[in-house]
Amino acid sequence: MTSEQQRVVVIGGGLAGLRLAARLGGDVRVLGEEEHVPYNRVLLAEVLAGRYAPEVTALPSPGPALRRGVRAVRIDRAEQVVHCDDGTVEQYGTLVLATGSNPVLPPLRGLFEPEGRELPAGVHAFRTMDDCLALSAAAGPGVRAVVIGGGLLGVSAARALAERGAQVVLAQQGERLMERQLDAEASALLHEHLTTLGVEIHTECRVRGLSTTPAAPQAREPHPADGVSQNPAPPAFEERVRAEPGTPRRAAAPAAGPGRSPRSAPAEGPRRVTGVELADGYRLDADLVVLACGVRPRTGLAQAAGLAVRTGILVDDELRTGDPRIHAVGDCAEHAGRVYGLAGPALEQADALAGVLLGTGRGLDRDPAYSGTRALTRLTLTAGGDRPLDLAAFGETTPLPGDDVVRLADATRRTYRKVVIRGDRLVGGVLLGELSTVGALARSWEDGGPLTDRHGLTDLHHLLTDDGGS
Repeated sequence: MTSEQQRVVVIGGGLAGLRLAARLGGDVRVLGEEEHVPYNRVLLAEVLAGRYAPEVTALPSPGPALRRGVRAVRIDRAEQVVHCDDGTVEQYGTLVLATGSNPVLPPLRGLFEPEGRELPAGVHAFRTMDDCLALSAAAGPGVRAVVIGGGLLGVSAARALAERGAQVVLAQQGERLMERQLDAEASALLHEHLTTLGVEIHTECRVRGLSTTPAAPQAREPHPADGVSQNPAPPAFEERVRAEPGTPRRAAAPAAGPGRSPRSAPAEGPRRVTGVELADGYRLDADLVVLACGVRPRTGLAQAAGLAVRTGILVDDELRTGDPRIHAVGDCAEHAGRVYGLAGPALEQADALAGVLLGTGRGLDRDPAYSGTRALTRLTLTAGGDRPLDLAAFGETTPLPGDDVVRLADATRRTYRKVVIRGDRLVGGVLLGELSTVGALARSWEDGGPLTDRHGLTDLHHLLTDDGGS
């Protein structure tokens, strides 16, 4: 058997793929779509805010194991090879899909032209380093920015753009911000804090479409300086945002900056966004629009190869697909009916799979190699010299009938702490403000053990105090 037939090939150069390669060592090949040095996607909001330089986000170099700027286009399971967009072929003994996820592009009127695949100038997703750099170049004092989506990503983008001095409007279709993580009280505090940063927030606000300047009636041949693909074949819908990784989007080229009106774009340029149309008939003027409507696992390669896919690529407790030679980890993987879409579970899956492939981890006896992750969400929101608002949420934050709920709130200190107890177990919690107790609470939740000592149930109020969390 040749070394190529034993090689582990990883499709995806993000956190999960690189963590797995680092754990495995040896003969590993990683195919990374983006041409950038590998980076920590979690820190992109800090780059957009101007707090970190892009190089601060760099991950440890994987060395020659990583092929940058190479996109896998087809998996041949019979031959055990991966075909790449540059014409090369990688043979594998074990294949790992760490393809991540794509931003969800909402069905907005005016987002795409008929049969088109280019976003209007000024419209960006917020998923990759290219997205982040394009937004950073476009944002500045006086720029009118509309963020569509009030989840974790939308809140992070709105805060970062406000730090850049932009006039930010956040449009959230749901009743409150970060509905998946926060209860009503915590979301109200978050709403208040963002407002103090200058963000205008509209909840229960449905966006209908975008207003744009008309495209040029006169067509021209694309130029390499535009940074667009010369391939005339349009990609599948899920590839629209990242069809050509590592190259700037054409839409970002004539970015607006301070004192520069996007309406001054030449007539022969691309369409440019000028506003956001709401379902109630109102219109928000916009020089910049950020689409923060969630993510969708990238499953196209797996589906085309005949692997089982629901929301994500289906894997078992050894992160194995229906093909024993192919595994999946990270945002693209669906384990026990759940797709996490967070960095913590992706890293945990990569570690578990490394143990399986090296023969050193669980899964070799009755214990599963991977039994799921208890994911905790953390976020820090601040601007300038203002006191930051720290946020942490984990587990089930909405109680069921019969659950016990303990809350401690201090409006003066802008703190809010809540835990949900089911029987004698901690099943979830939300903390805003001072987070000195989050470590102890998270450990209790992750352990899943009873909140009891020899005297009975632990004093739950003590659990939420600074002393209780030390």
